[in-house]
Amino acid sequence: MKTRVTELLGIEYPVIQGGMAWVAEHKLAAAVANAGGLGLIGAASAPPEVVREEIRKAKELTDKPFGVNVMLLNPNAEEVAKIVVEEGVKVVTTGAGNPAKFMKLWKDNGVKVIPVVASVAMAKMMERAGADAIVAEGMESGGHIGAQTTMTLVPQVVDAVNIPVVAAGIADGRGFAAARMLGAEAVQMGTAFVVAKESIVHENYKQRVIKARDIDSEVTGASTGHPIRVLRNKMTREYLKKEEEGASFEELELLTLGSLRKAVMEGDVVNGSVMAGQIAGLIHEEKTCKEIIEGMMKEAEALLGAKA
Repeated sequence: MKTRVTELLGIEYPVIQGGMAWVAEHKLAAAVANAGGLGLIGAASAPPEVVREEIRKAKELTDKPFGVNVMLLNPNAEEVAKIVVEEGVKVVTTGAGNPAKFMKLWKDNGVKVIPVVASVAMAKMMERAGADAIVAEGMESGGHIGAQTTMTLVPQVVDAVNIPVVAAGIADGRGFAAARMLGAEAVQMGTAFVVAKESIVHENYKQRVIKARDIDSEVTGASTGHPIRVLRNKMTREYLKKEEEGASFEELELLTLGSLRKAVMEGDVVNGSVMAGQIAGLIHEEKTCKEIIEGMMKEAEALLGAKA
């Protein structure tokens, strides 16, 4: 399936893997790349040299295109931005801020820039700054989210910008087909790849996602201005109780310090932060990245028919 996104990135399928902290490391990025999508290494708040090492390890596992997700609020963002160029990475996705100050560096070195946005205003701003495409992420997605739903956000962003739009928060061929009908030219998938066989995520975390129902996610941090969608557990109940009682930002932050790592690496799904989108209820088994992508594309093509 050819779209402006597959042409832009040199990939077989219009599928981008989410740049999830602790989850999106070199093995997963390479597996997605080898399956025909765009794999991503999530730089998050990792030390710059760790990001460099992850890039080099991914290159040993794939000769296909892959990218790096740069969290712009990270104090090391400037150094990571330079490492992307030094290591010859040709695609970055960005979150939590405006990538404008790195745009010239990246553009001069042939790096494609795809910011993740949660509003039409931000999408327009990113296009003016020189972005090559936009990921429109609805509130159904896992992790850090905005206030709009994918169904309303994607078509409005498509109408507002001329560059290609990628719809986030998709799990199957039906979602892919819907995103295409809304005007998106690719999809970004996070939660679906969390449970991939190649994912390093602890089995407890994977099983929590696989067993999740439609009502099992909730949003913490709405009062702090940094809402995050996670699967409910003891930690979220405590967090929401403190939030309701008017706890300070610092007290709430202390409660979640290291909680994502605790869930992903140690398998603590009781006190850890089990980030997942509402589409977790559609995921019922572990599959390889190749099975996830090809299964979704086959279903989507059947639904879209000639429109594909």
